[in-house]
Amino acid sequence: MLILENLWWLLVLIGVMIMIHELGHYWAARFFDVHVETFSFGFGPRLFGFRKGETDFRFSAILFGGYVKMAGEQPGDSTDDPRGFLAKPRWQRLIIALAGPTMNVVLAIALVTGLFMIRYPKPADPNAPALVGNVLPDSPAAKAGIREGDVIVQLDDLPRPTWEAIVMREVSGANRTFQVTVERHGKRIQTTVTPMLDEKTGIGFAGWADQSEVQIANVSPGMPAEKAGLQRGDLMLAINGVPIRSRFKLQEVIRASGGKPVQIDFQREDRHQSAQLNPVFSDLDGTGRWMIGAYFEDRVVFTRLALPEALAESTRYNVKGATLIYQFLRGLVERRVSAKSVHGPIGIAQLSGEAAREGPFAFVGLMAMVSLNLAVINLLPIPIMDGGVVLMLLIEMMMRRDMSLPVKEMVFKLGFVFLMVVMAFVIYNDIARILPPGVLLPRW
Repeated sequence: MLILENLWWLLVLIGVMIMIHELGHYWAARFFDVHVETFSFGFGPRLFGFRKGETDFRFSAILFGGYVKMAGEQPGDSTDDPRGFLAKPRWQRLIIALAGPTMNVVLAIALVTGLFMIRYPKPADPNAPALVGNVLPDSPAAKAGIREGDVIVQLDDLPRPTWEAIVMREVSGANRTFQVTVERHGKRIQTTVTPMLDEKTGIGFAGWADQSEVQIANVSPGMPAEKAGLQRGDLMLAINGVPIRSRFKLQEVIRASGGKPVQIDFQREDRHQSAQLNPVFSDLDGTGRWMIGAYFEDRVVFTRLALPEALAESTRYNVKGATLIYQFLRGLVERRVSAKSVHGPIGIAQLSGEAAREGPFAFVGLMAMVSLNLAVINLLPIPIMDGGVVLMLLIEMMMRRDMSLPVKEMVFKLGFVFLMVVMAFVIYNDIARILPPGVLLPRW
């Protein structure tokens, strides 16, 4: 039942993505009077649909994707139609190719703008210094001499970095050495930190965290946290008498408890309370550890933004997201980031189901993120994708002539084979992530 629910929400998610993306190509083609033969939701054999004017609007058998078929678009198509794609000036074809990814960017910005107009997570102090609240033992940060209470005042060429900037460098910088300057008791200390590659997530991990107030995001039914009366929104103050400066420190103390009772001080509606909990051992996600059944998050204050402010903040948020995607892809090429962190349709289905069950805000946020990812991936200079079309058009504009038909056919076939290989890999990745190690072939 859960699988079917995840599949349904995946279809909803990618349905919106495909519709918006292909509408961009369709509207741009119609604007330049290009003959559009087919607007398909899905690939493969036609299932059903309708014809409006000269265009066949259809649903096809393989629903994970879609396309707009224009007359004379593919190598080998007839070029007799004066309204064919290749009959149009190259600058018009360039705009048509860019219209799909552009619509995905517009959708991402619009969705996040709407979310911020309803519920904007306002940082307590956006200009606060990057204060280290926790350092995991034997982590790259610990080995570099970073301590709790240090203030990071320089990261490579970036002075006074925010934790947001630090995290972006960290997750995309596996096995890349950073020059770090910290301030400790009025003195400045220079060191180097080299984030390791986290095999589970496939991204960089330094083992440090910012100092922040911690609150409960969710409580699992039947677990010690619920039995002790802890609730969502409770502000964590101390554990076993030690002040809580980071959710990672809190989790570290619980996991190291060995099942012995822990005393948690917390605040609820300006009232100081305490509770004693007995952690239980759980083999969640194949990782056995002691836990209390509570999920923690950094405390944020929610507010609402007016449309202009929400639009500006959404644009900034998506620019930051696109930059992180680019840095991640660069890390993949440089083999500093593991491809295991790439999700395929099965992984996205799981994320879709989880987000939908969490609520509309989480699902819409996921939709915005996927839309931005789709835009960036489609703009990569890979044959058969929009970025590949753009690249060939730019080359032809510089050459002032069309590429030969055999070259275009070869490029198209190579692009198709490449996409099939990538699809096979990400599906294998999704299945390997779900099944216990050793069930499939050895990991790539």
